[in-house]
Amino acid sequence: MTDTQKKIILPEVEEHPLEPFLPAHAQLLMLGSFPPQKKRWCMEFYYPNWINDMWRIMGHIFYGDRNEFVKTEEKTFDKEKIIRFLLQRGIALYDTACAVRRLKDNASDKFLEVVQPTDLDLLLRQIPECHTIVTTGEKATETICNYFGQTQMPAVGQYISFTHRDRPLRLYRMPSSSRAYPMKLEQKAICYRDMMIQTGLLRETE
Repeated sequence: MTDTQKKIILPEVEEHPLEPFLPAHAQLLMLGSFPPQKKRWCMEFYYPNWINDMWRIMGHIFYGDRNEFVKTEEKTFDKEKIIRFLLQRGIALYDTACAVRRLKDNASDKFLEVVQPTDLDLLLRQIPECHTIVTTGEKATETICNYFGQTQMPAVGQYISFTHRDRPLRLYRMPSSSRAYPMKLEQKAICYRDMMIQTGLLRETE
């Protein structure tokens, strides 16, 4: 068999393993790219990788303690406490893709091929009070800008405003909470805190 006759074997398509987390009163929808491989999970929820700092960032911002959601001895996060926090603050979670191929055996967004983008209209219909969408990385930002027909991505830590189906929205692009992103946790927390204050989910005095 010649090289041209060899079949190109593509990686299997992965379906999203989690249901969208959509509190009915949510004002903010936070979107990543896609969950890591199950072998990297330490809990059955969003941002489940022990070395991803999303829940440490949230603990730092809202409680002044990066370990607020951390179970140190078990090397996992406190899912129940995280859910209570999200419900209290009105934060919804999902990802910008609901089916992907991993082109390499790692957790890098760079090697994710989006097979099926998330139907964001379907999500937004379920959270009618939502006025802000937050992406947590370049891949997620690129995917959502394509979905909404936005030709210019916001800079990291910044936002763009647009109207979709008569609904005013802000799209914030936040630094990735992955440790592969070259920024200290405290610096990332400043970006996230500023965004939370601007969107009304956090008071400056908190």
